[in-house]
Amino acid sequence: MTNDAKMKRTHTCGQLRSADMGKRIVLTGWVNTRRDHGGLIFVDMRDRYGLTQVVFNPEENSEAHSVAESLRSEYVIAVSGTVSPRPEGTINEDLPTGEIEVVVESVEVLNEAKTPPFEVADDTEVSPELRLKYRYIDLRREPMQKGIMFRHKLFHLMRNYLDAQGFVDIETPMLTKSTPEGARDFLVPSRVNPGHFYALPQSPQLFKQVLMVSGYDRYYQVVRCFRDEDLRADRQPEFTQLDIEMSFVDEGDIIDLIEGVFKEVFEKLMGQQIDTPFLQLSYEEAMLRFGTDKPDLRYEMEIVDITDLAKQTDFKVFKSVAESGGCVRGITAKGGATKYSRREIDELVPFAQQFGAKGLAWIRVDESGFTSPIAKFFSDDQLKELGERMDAEAGDLMLFIADKPAIAANTLGPLRESAARKLDIIPKGQFKFCWVVDFPMFERNEEENRWEALHHPFTSPKPGHEDMLESDPEKVSARAYDIVLNGTEIGGGSIRIHREDVQERVFRALGIDEATARQKFGFLLDALQYGAPPHGGIALGLDRVVTLLLGLDTIRDVIAFPKTQRAFCLMTDAPGEVDARQLKELGLKI
Repeated sequence: MTNDAKMKRTHTCGQLRSADMGKRIVLTGWVNTRRDHGGLIFVDMRDRYGLTQVVFNPEENSEAHSVAESLRSEYVIAVSGTVSPRPEGTINEDLPTGEIEVVVESVEVLNEAKTPPFEVADDTEVSPELRLKYRYIDLRREPMQKGIMFRHKLFHLMRNYLDAQGFVDIETPMLTKSTPEGARDFLVPSRVNPGHFYALPQSPQLFKQVLMVSGYDRYYQVVRCFRDEDLRADRQPEFTQLDIEMSFVDEGDIIDLIEGVFKEVFEKLMGQQIDTPFLQLSYEEAMLRFGTDKPDLRYEMEIVDITDLAKQTDFKVFKSVAESGGCVRGITAKGGATKYSRREIDELVPFAQQFGAKGLAWIRVDESGFTSPIAKFFSDDQLKELGERMDAEAGDLMLFIADKPAIAANTLGPLRESAARKLDIIPKGQFKFCWVVDFPMFERNEEENRWEALHHPFTSPKPGHEDMLESDPEKVSARAYDIVLNGTEIGGGSIRIHREDVQERVFRALGIDEATARQKFGFLLDALQYGAPPHGGIALGLDRVVTLLLGLDTIRDVIAFPKTQRAFCLMTDAPGEVDARQLKELGLKI
């Protein structure tokens, strides 16, 4: 910045309006565009607040005009001048500063710039890799700035809301103990304790439970967490979550709190009113109706069970599955008979098979009736009843899976989502929340022949289910709840186990012996012996929340410096190699 006091910024590039006419001001920022009109030179100056047109007139100041002739995009400049009305017919209604311009009296080039690798524009068509390599350029674009600023405002609103509810913001350690139960930990070698490692936290779970034992009955933290797992559009190796824990509460208290948070966010940040309470679905109902525990409620196309009808038909595939304890379920793609070609229908078979289904059956409905290779195995009355059950009309396409209930659900869920995109029936700008509750406590790991916690091993079983932990773990329900927005899980939590004896029984059900439990979680088990109150909590994935609220496709567009899908930072070339001396100090060899 210049040391010249008269060139100290007085206004931002998005601040000036017609009420400022006649003011002498100083602007600082980047050259967005420069236009030479054969004497007059117009420069659009840009900062994160907006854009202002400044004018260089050789008759007003030939020296400033001479400097303006050398300006190029992304030069950093300071100008002083007078706010003036734009000439008649040149007002830009699309620009907040569009009624004014600044007639420049002096200009200073604070720094020159190389030609950027891509244009700093809203609709730049450039590869994600190039954007990430030159992230400092990409972050100058308005869509990126909008995402970052929206994220800041969201965090601020959430913090203020929780502060008003009596919560305390407490930091928990970044260097902690490795307790791998789900995703892989990022490990950090200890120089002062050779051969020993810290882990970066996947969650502050254990520490926030200890805080409840310590009497801090309302804790929250906007916290960075780390998981060494394969990446996708909504997943990064480091991510940010709103972490919450409360004492002396039940599920309803936490659900009410989070609904209050989102009501505040939508009202003050989105300018919308949302209805509460949100719909609650049991895990079983969600899987039956939508084939997923993350249902998208913005469109219908619910799954319909036709197992009873399948038993009555002559179609052996349906009949044998239905009579052997399996199920036959389907969805109706409204208008799908014309939207799907025969080739595209055939391609749905391998699509279904990737989720474990043996195949897929279909029936088209047109004005003349039902068309399908399997239609001949149904009587006219059976086809009519099937169409009524499936709410299928002329122009619709019915798709069926005959298999075990779990496979049918796991296949029809993605099939429903795929069909909704194909039919273009997902409303834009609409937000549908729901809670999924009453989860199973455990899921079976068939490869390792053992039970695993569906959420995490510190989730409390439903009251009265404790006695089934060892004898019949499949029937144990958890006091867990997930919040889902537009088909994406944005948070999950549970009422925790606050009694040591119940926690030990859960560990036994998971095949974790006493010695292993002591080694991994000894400090938590000890803490539970010293007056642990009933408590529960939740964590919201804030990167996902921001992405969904802004209608974006990837969380990379709301994180300042994200990684690629291979967990690589193209801007800094991290992760990178380290020299032999560093490895030696840590007692490591590659």
